[in-house]
Amino acid sequence: MPRDVSGQGAGVDSLIFWVHLLMAVLFVGWIAYFFLVLLKFNNRANPKADYVGVRGHTSTYAEILVAVIEGVLLVGLAIPLWAHAVDEFPKGKDVTTIHVIAQQFNWNAIYPGTNGIFAAQDVKFASSDNPFGLDKKDPNFKSNFSVSKDLEVPVDKPVVAYISSMDVIHCFTIKVMRVTQDAIPGMRIPAWFTPKVIGTYQINCAQLCGNGHYAMRGNLKVVSQADYDAWVTKKSNSGGGAGAGYE
Repeated sequence: MPRDVSGQGAGVDSLIFWVHLLMAVLFVGWIAYFFLVLLKFNNRANPKADYVGVRGHTSTYAEILVAVIEGVLLVGLAIPLWAHAVDEFPKGKDVTTIHVIAQQFNWNAIYPGTNGIFAAQDVKFASSDNPFGLDKKDPNFKSNFSVSKDLEVPVDKPVVAYISSMDVIHCFTIKVMRVTQDAIPGMRIPAWFTPKVIGTYQINCAQLCGNGHYAMRGNLKVVSQADYDAWVTKKSNSGGGAGAGYE
């Protein structure tokens, strides 16, 4: 497994381990059964066809056991993990919220600035000098800012990313954060993760999105809260507004 530097990675890794362990046991079991059938039921051992078939219930018990194990994995691990990821989104002041916008072949992000409020956004405002369609008359527009490829977030603080696309379907993926979410045109889909280790980590696109798909990479820089606050203050005070000559 890739390195885990997120708050929710342990649960994801545990589910992946148990599912793969079950699949490995089934794989070995079915291969063993296949060779058993070849040896036990070949033509020399059974020259006369038996039209009655198997009389025991071993195969039935095996199927029931597999179904029970799969049910335990589903109810005990998968559903709670899914509920935590989808139904229990972090809220409040201790959350870093960003808008991640994919495009061929780049990752963009809009930040709300020091006041934490995003400017209104609508496709009718989109233009060559305002690619993200923010309302320039909104009082929060000037403090909003955008970055390209290099995103920054504070450590030990939940990050909620609202993910969308400007063209085709992409997929926002940060493997070490155990987060993967499709970026679909016309939709803004939230995903969240909690960075636990300061450092710089790669952002990838996990959906074939065109000829330049291989080069659609970005960086997530995890920094201390003090460094993040200083960075946001500097960007917000630039006064350019999100999308106006973004980096």
